[in-house]
Order: sequence, then structure tokens, then C-alpha cells
Amino acid sequence: MIRLALFATAAGMTLATMSASAQEARPVMLPVDGTLLDVSADGVSTRTPDLAVIQAGVVTQNATAGEAMRLNSARMSTVLAALRRAGVAERDIQTSSIQLSPQYRYAENQPPVITGYQASNQVTVRFRDVAKSGTILDALVKEGANNISGPNLTVEKPEAALDEARTAAVATARARAELYAKAAGLRVDRILSISESGGVQPPMPVMVRAERFAAAPQADTQIAAGEQELRVSLSVRFLLK
Repeated sequence: MIRLALFATAAGMTLATMSASAQEARPVMLPVDGTLLDVSADGVSTRTPDLAVIQAGVVTQNATAGEAMRLNSARMSTVLAALRRAGVAERDIQTSSIQLSPQYRYAENQPPVITGYQASNQVTVRFRDVAKSGTILDALVKEGANNISGPNLTVEKPEAALDEARTAAVATARARAELYAKAAGLRVDRILSISESGGVQPPMPVMVRAERFAAAPQADTQIAAGEQELRVSLSVRFLLK
């Protein structure tokens, strides 16, 4: 988006209000004489994801709440042991939810009847070796995990890549400003303001659910990291003279 505005005053300064993403609007002094040019530009950098995040857990059912929880705890202990044997660090395993809920039978014109209980225990697991995450998923299912979703692939430390994207966005904005200035018979004097939006990497979901493993218990699940784009959007205001 390009916006051109002409300002000329005989004397004094004019106040304008400018908004910046996620920041409080602040008044900015406009120049006495000049042309304002607003340019929007994107910057993109790419990285290979180095972190896979999955949800893995166990769902069990039984006629009594206590037995449903006992069975769930026993099977979950086996699943957690498999994660540790695979080399997943304790800091990369975090309980995300534990639930116990009654199961009902419904009949017309009758109140629902409790037929049993369902217990679930879910953990969030981070795999720092993305290439091995598929093999570990297969091992988890073999050890009793029956509620799996993910993985989401991401870059663990995106700061350097985002800075590259910011640099590229500024360069793109300046190149566009130079083009417009030349076409208008003006020159770029300086940048008056820069505001940023975006700057967050979206995770790459790769949906692998427990049903896929149940259909093929001897599966050799492959996870391909590919490349991920990290994008920053800038709004830059230039002064042309």
C-alpha cells in the first residue's frame, strides 16, 4: 500500500497522530515543507524447523472411576518411560491435561444412566531432533499411547531469522520510496517513522493422529521438516523533498 500526501505551511509545525502496531499512538511533528510517502513492505526469511511439538496421551475406560484412573496411570507410566528411553529430556515433557468423565447411556424419555468412566492423561512433548520424531511416535503407540496429535514444526530460536526479515523489509520499503521519489521528481530525504506488524512464525501443523497408527501398527512414520517462512510487515513513512 502506497500513500502520498503533500504538506506545505507558511510557518509553525503541525501535529499528526501516528499509530504503531501493539504500541500506544504518539503525536509526531510533521515537517514544515515536504511530501510524505507511506510505504508498506514485507520481509521474509526461511529456516528449517528444528523443533517438533506433539500432544501424546492415554485414554482408558472402565466401569468404575478408580479403575479407569488406575489403568490410565499404569499405561501412562509406560508411555513416559518410552519417552525417556528415547532421550527426550524431562524439561521437554509437560503434562497438559488430566481428565475423568462419566460415560452415559441415553434412552428416550428416560434420564441418562452412567455406564462407566473415561480417564485421559495428555502430555506436550518437544522433539529437538525432528528427523527422529516419527520413530518416537511409533514407539509411543507401541507402548500404549492412543491419543496423539501433531506434530507442529517450528523454529526454536527465530530471532536471527526475524531480524533478517526486518532488514529485508526496510530495504524493500526504501527501494519503493526511491522509485516513487524519482517518478515524482523528488528525492528521499529521510525516514520519519517505522511501525511493525507480524514478526511471529506460524507453526507448521502436520496432523498425525492415533487412528493412523492403529491402522498400521508396524508403521514407520516419516516427518519431513521442509522449510518455514518467517515474515515481518513494516509501515514506513518517508519524507520526500
